[in-house]
This record gives sequence, structure tokens and C-alpha cells, in this order.
Amino acid sequence: MQLEVTTTSGAVRGSAQGSVRAFKGVPYAAPPFGDLRFAAPAPPAPWDGVRTCTDFGPTALKPPYPVPVDVLLPEPVIPGEDVLTVNVWTPDGADGLPVLVWVHGGAFVNGSGAVPQYDGTAFARDGVVTVTFNYRLGVDGFLHFGDDGPANRGLLDQVAALEWVRDNIAAFGGDPARVTVAGESAGAMSVVSLLSMPRAEGLFGRAVAQSGSGHFALQPATASRVAEALAARLGVPLTREALAAVDPAVLVAAQQALSQEISATPDPGRWGELVLNAMAFEPVVDGDVLPVLPVRAVQAGAGSSVDLLIGTNTDEHALFLVPNGFVDLVGEPVLAMVLGGYGLTPDALRPYRSDAPAATPGELMVAVATDWFFRIPALRLAEARAGAPGTTHVYEFAWPSPQFGGRLGACHALEIPFVFDTLGAPGSEALGGPDAPQELADVVHRAWVDFVTTGDPGWPAYDLTGRPVQVFGTLTSVTPDPRGAQRKVWEGVRV
Repeated sequence: MQLEVTTTSGAVRGSAQGSVRAFKGVPYAAPPFGDLRFAAPAPPAPWDGVRTCTDFGPTALKPPYPVPVDVLLPEPVIPGEDVLTVNVWTPDGADGLPVLVWVHGGAFVNGSGAVPQYDGTAFARDGVVTVTFNYRLGVDGFLHFGDDGPANRGLLDQVAALEWVRDNIAAFGGDPARVTVAGESAGAMSVVSLLSMPRAEGLFGRAVAQSGSGHFALQPATASRVAEALAARLGVPLTREALAAVDPAVLVAAQQALSQEISATPDPGRWGELVLNAMAFEPVVDGDVLPVLPVRAVQAGAGSSVDLLIGTNTDEHALFLVPNGFVDLVGEPVLAMVLGGYGLTPDALRPYRSDAPAATPGELMVAVATDWFFRIPALRLAEARAGAPGTTHVYEFAWPSPQFGGRLGACHALEIPFVFDTLGAPGSEALGGPDAPQELADVVHRAWVDFVTTGDPGWPAYDLTGRPVQVFGTLTSVTPDPRGAQRKVWEGVRV
């Protein structure tokens, strides 16, 4: 088995995993520290000899997930500064195979390409060269400095990783003309951002957006207020130089504290769109890297030639309301307040109550919040691409987890090990339980392999007449306009 590959920066040596070769921690950009702190990604320094790439590289600066999500979404923390690295899985003897590039989720403040559920072995086994990578998070990736530094450094990292794929993946057996970029949650929001960004044009021909779309990005005024609040909290000027001098642990702690403050004391006058989406460190519509809100760019035709697979999970918001017990604290007044915040009247609950007559106010809140944050934006994006040259396929992952007495349902992030065929990976049981159905993973994983390979996951493309959606559940079938009455509640409502 050939375990050495020559990249544009130097030779690397990987490891063998059966018939699959794995190369981990390969630099795609220079370490973003020192003079490169808060700068656009720079090319990695070339090296002599053969670099051993058998272990994941350091993870980006990040806080731990809050309790109890930290247990449900375990992720590694690997110290070091060489955080801008890729990981590649490829079959031995591969040549000209399709490529999947995975953008991890984590609300733009957590995550890495080293999460065990993202292991690319199964995709490589099935003929898809697979790449995961790290990008800068939180303050390092997304704090808005205005004129003092490039905006959206995390998105620029993603473009740099895709450029590395373009320039190097052929050496690993992949075809740079057959690249699919995919992601979940913030990774899916990143995918739709990339779909809308001129700098990413031509770097991929297919895209997968799991539980995230293009409706959320900060306006410059809001992003500037976040940056000013962080600098004030730290007692330093809002400059790259001043923030670079702050101890990283102190910086991350201040970032986390500010995010908690914004969530706990929503103030529309100060925090604008953050009152609802609660992600203080996310892409900003800066007019350059991200010219406009991604969904608006897609509606105007951006990325129209790219094939898109997009979908959501039935009970996304259960992850954020069930494990912490909040679902049982929600009463009718809180539910009414949430509806008002989303621009809905109490009558909007009728189709939700009709589908679940015994649902508590908290369970109804899960359904409504899931639609506002995830399902309706995904459908709006699919609707915006009606008639585009690139196909659009829509799915819903509906298999209910048995965890928490079955109340998690098909929650956020539950589908990931089904997509990657990694139900046995460490940490997967936390969300899916010990007996998650391998036969469903076989079906879901095959659909993703087929989409990456051919652009056809196995069901009809979405249209505005039949609205076909592939539902992956205990029973798997193509369903026309699932929960259409609930979808219609949102017509004319801004999401």
C-alpha cells in the first residue's frame, strides 16, 4: 500500500486502515498565530523530507460545550497552534474518484474535523475520497474588526481548504472537478455561505446542507456591537494587536461569557438579530467576503448550477430543550411569547396541535422552533432554486432516538453517524442509544454516496407542485409535502 503522497508543500506519510489510507493533520494554511493572528489564511511553509501525518492536528481555540450538551456531543481538544489542517481518507489505488469535503458544525464556536463520527473510512470504502478540516472559530474566526482586519476569517479558512483540495486532491486519488462540499448545523450554514460567495465559485460542483441554511448572518452594525462589547469586557482596545496580546484562555472565556450574557438578557435594541438566533460569533455580511445574506444571493441565482442536497431532522430543537429539562418548564405564556417573537399568532398552533393533540407547551415549542430555525429556511432555499440548472433534493431525518425516554425524537445532529456510517464510533451512543439501526445507516449513507457520485440520491428532485421529500425514519419513503399545513403557517412570515 502506497502511504506516501507529495503535496504542494511537501511529502506526507499516512497510515493504513484496512484497504483505506488515512492522512491526518496535513497543513492547508500556516498556523494563524503570531504575526498571522486575525489575518487571512496564509500558505503553509514548505517542508523537506516526509512529514508524518498519522494523527489529527491541533483543534482551533474553543470553549467546551455547555452542560449537558458536552456529554451528548463529545469532541476532542488537541493543543497546539498548527490548527489549519485537513484529514484525508482514500481507498488504496484510488484514481479520479469523487471527493466529499466536510465542514464541521458547532455554532461557529465549537467543533473540529477530528470528531470520531466524521471518520471518512466508510465513504472511502465506497469510492469517495473524503476530507475533513479545521477552521478558526469564535473570536479568532468571526469577530468583526471593521477596518482593522479581514472579516469572516473562518469562511476564508474554508475557502483555503477547498483551494488546497483543488490543488492537491488528485495526488490522493480524487478528482478536483468532482468535489462536493457538505456540512451540518454551522457547517451547513457555511456550505450555503460558500454557495453564495464569489471567492468559492468553481471550487465545488455539489453541496449538502444538513440542518442549516442561508438565513442567518450578522449585519455589520450588530457584529460591531458584539466586538465592542467583547473588547470592553476584556478592557482592551478593539484592535487585532490588542486582542492578540490577550491570553487565549482569557479570550475564550470572555467570548463564552458574552455569548451567555446575550442569550440571558435579550435586548433587540442592542443585539438586533441575535435576540433570536443567539450566535454572537458567526459570519457577517461584510460586503466583501460575504457580499449579501446567503439566502438572498441564492434567490438571485448564486450557485444555481451546483447540485444541492438539503434537509433537516424532525425534532431538531429537542436537543436544546429536552436534556436540560427546559421542555417541562415551558408554559402557555412562554410559548405565546416565542410565537410572537417569530411573527406568528396563536392561531398558528392549530396544525401543530392537530398533529400532536397530547403535546405539552414545551413539546409544541420544540416543533415550532425547529420549523423557524431549521425546516422552513431549508424549504425556502429549495424553493428559491426551483427551475435552476442544478438539481435540488430535500430530505427529512425522522428516526426517533430512544434516549431521554424517547423525548429527544429525531433531534439535531442525530443523523451524522448515519450519514458517515459511524454508529460504532466513540460518542455516537450518547444521542442514538446503543441499538441505533445499522440498516437505516446503510440506506442514508448510500444516498449520500450516490449524491456525491452522481448528483442523484435516489428520489425525485424538489419542485413546487409535488414537493417530494425523502423521509428517513422507521419506515423510509418519499412523502409529498410532509406536514404541509404547518409549512403553510409560515407563508409570508420572515424567517
